[in-house]
Amino acid sequence: MGKPTGFMEYNRLDGPVVSEEKRIENFNEFHGVLDEESRRKQAARCMDCGVPFCQAGMMIAGMASGCPLHNLVPELNDLVYRGCFKQAYRRLSKTHSFPEFTSRVCPALCEAACTAGLHGASVSTKENEKAVIEYAFENGLVKEEIPEIRTGKKVAIVGSGPAGLAAAQLLNRRGHSVTVYERNDRIGGLLRYGIPNMKLDKSVIDRRIKLMEEAGITFITGVNICGSKKKGNDAPGLILDKVKNVSADELKKKYDAVILACGASNPRDIKAPGREAEGIYFAVDFLGRVTKSLLDGSDIRDKVQGKDVIVIGGGDTGNDCVGTSIRLGCKSVTQLEMMPKAPDTRTVSNPWPEWPRICKTDYGQEEAIYKFGHDPRIYQTTVKEFVYETVPAAETNGKASGEIKRLKEVIIQALEPKKDDKTGRMMMVPVEGTEKTLPAQLVLIAAGFLGSESYVTEGFGIQVDKRTNVKTEIGHYEAEASVKDENAGKPDTPGAVREAKIYTAGDMHRGQSLVVWAISEGRNAAREVDKDLMGFTNLL
Repeated sequence: MGKPTGFMEYNRLDGPVVSEEKRIENFNEFHGVLDEESRRKQAARCMDCGVPFCQAGMMIAGMASGCPLHNLVPELNDLVYRGCFKQAYRRLSKTHSFPEFTSRVCPALCEAACTAGLHGASVSTKENEKAVIEYAFENGLVKEEIPEIRTGKKVAIVGSGPAGLAAAQLLNRRGHSVTVYERNDRIGGLLRYGIPNMKLDKSVIDRRIKLMEEAGITFITGVNICGSKKKGNDAPGLILDKVKNVSADELKKKYDAVILACGASNPRDIKAPGREAEGIYFAVDFLGRVTKSLLDGSDIRDKVQGKDVIVIGGGDTGNDCVGTSIRLGCKSVTQLEMMPKAPDTRTVSNPWPEWPRICKTDYGQEEAIYKFGHDPRIYQTTVKEFVYETVPAAETNGKASGEIKRLKEVIIQALEPKKDDKTGRMMMVPVEGTEKTLPAQLVLIAAGFLGSESYVTEGFGIQVDKRTNVKTEIGHYEAEASVKDENAGKPDTPGAVREAKIYTAGDMHRGQSLVVWAISEGRNAAREVDKDLMGFTNLL
């Protein structure tokens, strides 16, 4: 511990942030960095406490407390305090695949569990990590390991999000030949087409992918892996209008192991009357299209500009939709949340080091308050009906092409918590007589995800649980096989021999979660695959 009294001598100081007035003019990242002296003082605030919950990554009261990657946070902070950034990078890279991603988009589980946060402000570990990884890139320290010997084993990874990339990184270091398949036109999965540029600039992804390619990993885009060559082209989140379909059987015959890291990419819908109206989109589709337009240099502003936008969902994705809509010139934006407003501070029933269940005003809401003068969130509310008007469709070559149902309003309704007599669970139920009408020409559904997409799991013949997450033994990553069809010979059982073992990682395995959990899952799955292929593993 470099400075035992640091947490008493220095107050927490975060990096500079571009004002709402300036940052809504573009999609640039808006969090700046402190100078080196100030950063070292912030790292000095770490007290190297006897039980560092910051790196525990354990579940407490059903919620994660501390980093699931088990980064040795006090050691890292001590090295930053001493100005040893090179050594700090080496320490961080032992446990972390991509600090440049989490230091931008992670909600900082480490900081929520920081002992200093019990009675004051937690250590700025997230910004410390960003300072370390950016120093490493600027000084040429970040290099993907190129194996001296190849094992002769081939591994396919389906999905190029954080879980797939983390698994690819470790398996390639081990000497296996790794091919990553992505159904969209660019590598990155959720990182690229689910997180807006102002939170994660895509050049940050590109520089890492370049290093991974140079280390021998093969990336193939525009390919959809599915059970039938006729399925998958209309999947939510698919940016390309058409992809090349490759059957799961082809992969199982070609590779020694297959890791499915396709994400929890089945969005939850809102089944209200009028849902068929034009102008209602899943958030994952909307955010992806906006990012693609920015990358391609095209203009998508006319899809949002001057419109009243309703965002259904109060999580990070809903917030991203708010910030994106403001940047695209919306007339107004309203965010509907089904649940009651969380308390502003911890309650007695939510003590440290549990994850704090408190109300957070994120960047999108801050920008809405600046732009429109009020918080965009309406709590305990849902959509009862989508109201549309029928108008002639645009003419094509001088000929009318029918009619379209164009969204114009939504009818919202208040909700109240009530206990279900059968299950005993609290449910949010509609309150009669509370209906209100809001203008809306664009609705973005950010109501979460229901798990994996069936065309993938069915194609690979694997079981899913009741939440449609891929089923595995607890603590393991090999997918449990479902019963094979009659033409396959005899029935299959979990653990039976197949052309290639099928594994899973990330949101497809644990359900919708954080980037840091996806990276942890990818690393753990890589270790299991390596052990099964080689009889042992030396992957850290």
